[in-house]
Amino acid sequence: MIEVFIGLIAGIVGGMGMGGGTVLILLLSLFLGVEQHVAQATNVIFFVPTAISAIIVSLKNKNINLKIAVPICIWGIIGAFIGAYISSRLKVDVLRKCFGVFLILIAMYQTFEYIKFKKRYNNIK
Repeated sequence: MIEVFIGLIAGIVGGMGMGGGTVLILLLSLFLGVEQHVAQATNVIFFVPTAISAIIVSLKNKNINLKIAVPICIWGIIGAFIGAYISSRLKVDVLRKCFGVFLILIAMYQTFEYIKFKKRYNNIK
C-alpha cells in the first residue's frame, strides 16, 4: 500500500513540474529502505511515463517553448549519460550525501525565492 502512496505523491508532484523524481527517491529511501542507486534507477523508470503524460498536457495547453525545450533536451540526454556513468562509479554513502546536499540547495533556493516574493508582494499592497 505504501508503494501506491509513494507513486501517487511523486506522480502529482512530477505532473506539476516540480521534480517528482526527487520526491520519489526521498520516499523510496526513507519509507522502503531502498538503496540510493536502486532508488535513482527506479526514478528513471518512473520518470519516462510520467514525463510523457506531463508533456502531452503541456503541449495541449501550449505551455512548452520548443525552441528552448529541444536544445535543453538534447544536452539533458548527454548530461544523463554522464551522470549515470558517474553515479554508477560512486559508493552508496557518497551518492546519498550528494543527493542530500542537492536537496538542501534546492530548499535554500526555494526559501530565498519565497522570501523575495513575499517582500515584493508586501511592497505592492
